Amino acid sequence: MDDSLTYKTKKIFWLPIKLSIVIGCGYFIYSKLVENQEFFFIDFYEKLSKKGVFSTKKILLISFLSFFNWFLEILKWQKLASFCKKTNFKEAAIQSLASLTASLITPNRIGEYGAKALYFEKYLRIKIIGLNIIGNFYQLMATLFFGIIGFTYFVIQQQITVHLNRVFEYFILIFFVVSFLFLGIKYVDFKISYVRKIRNFIKKIPLKLTLKVISFSFIRFLIFSHQFYFLLVFFHPDILYLEAISSISAVYLIASITPFLSVFDFVLKGSIAIWIFSFFNINPPTIVLITTLMWVLNFVIPAIIGSYFVITFKPNFIK
Repeated sequence: MDDSLTYKTKKIFWLPIKLSIVIGCGYFIYSKLVENQEFFFIDFYEKLSKKGVFSTKKILLISFLSFFNWFLEILKWQKLASFCKKTNFKEAAIQSLASLTASLITPNRIGEYGAKALYFEKYLRIKIIGLNIIGNFYQLMATLFFGIIGFTYFVIQQQITVHLNRVFEYFILIFFVVSFLFLGIKYVDFKISYVRKIRNFIKKIPLKLTLKVISFSFIRFLIFSHQFYFLLVFFHPDILYLEAISSISAVYLIASITPFLSVFDFVLKGSIAIWIFSFFNINPPTIVLITTLMWVLNFVIPAIIGSYFVITFKPNFIK
């Protein structure tokens, strides 16, 4: 009888949490796409129609890139999660999409870590959070790698003055973080126990798995950056490939190191992209359209699908 009451109490406790996540996610999406005074959905649709973005070939191309982007993200998570507990592709898809929904209104999608961990037994959750951090870290490394190349090319081509001291300090910081956590410098005396534990945990991950995760991360960046490129070409066909792809990489580089609520992701990227592409005389409304489409395709639609998995989610302790 007591177990039955406990079970019902836990279900009642989790229901409003799940509903608040879904309702909160839905409200923010609605407010940004419909109620936002700076963004008119009807105008957005009309501009897309005039530009011919709704042609079958273009829709298939852009949709395929979104699908492939998320396919790789789910596959990457499946490989990482299976390091702790064997996880099939369907389970990884549910965990990835539900955690996206749960994280959409948190700064830098930090809610993703806790959401994914809840799908696993309590004793595995710290490891799952660690694996998620590693997956996102390599995705950030892909962004930094391509972003630095793209931003450097953009700065040289446009002859922009950059404060090199701040850039140098930032990369020195990245170097030390990578050295401590991934390279395992032996002559450094680690006094903080959790840093040592993180390093030891990372060292246990097989090289083959690490290379797979790195490959998926780099391919994902190429996919969504080229999705941005194709949308840009649909609206502004005169832009050169090298100029476009380097500028897009620069946009993602700047956005990736700026703390922001994920639900406003397209606002942040839009603001950065407007500045970057102003050097190529591309008008702001066009850039807003493109960044909004990118956000809808790669965040809003997966988050809506993930809402179902949030509602039907049952933590391990009430299954």
